[in-house]
Amino acid sequence: MKAVVTRVKSASVTIGGEAQGTIGQGYLVLLGVGPEDTETEADYLAEKIVNLRVFEDGQGKMNLNLGQVGGELLVVSQFTLYADLGSRRPGFSHAAPPSLAEPLYNYFLDKLREKGFPPQHGSFGADMQVESVNDGPVTLLFDTDEMRKRK
Repeated sequence: MKAVVTRVKSASVTIGGEAQGTIGQGYLVLLGVGPEDTETEADYLAEKIVNLRVFEDGQGKMNLNLGQVGGELLVVSQFTLYADLGSRRPGFSHAAPPSLAEPLYNYFLDKLREKGFPPQHGSFGADMQVESVNDGPVTLLFDTDEMRKRK
């Protein structure tokens, strides 16, 4: 799985002109699922994201996590994170097929709920418009394939 996590002051996703999900302070998470991903990667990624300490404490240091600041989550499926950029026209054969990706996306949302962070979210496979007011900006890339190599 790959996730682009951006610390935001606010974020929203709109589908067909109607607001689907809106948050205040927290994280906008763009989530991509690869063909080899399983619930293990989703569990690991959910744990890392909710415990990530990138909010500023009283001394201005990035030391607080989502729960400590009362932050929220907006999660948007993003198969383009698995783009093959070898040519001018990206290919997407490296992304998991929808039959695998959608259940893992929903599983990831469920894991966040279980951890006490009910996410706002887009709709899998929909044409979405995402807006965010980035804070910092602080944007981090998580790749479970790379994380496994470091263990």
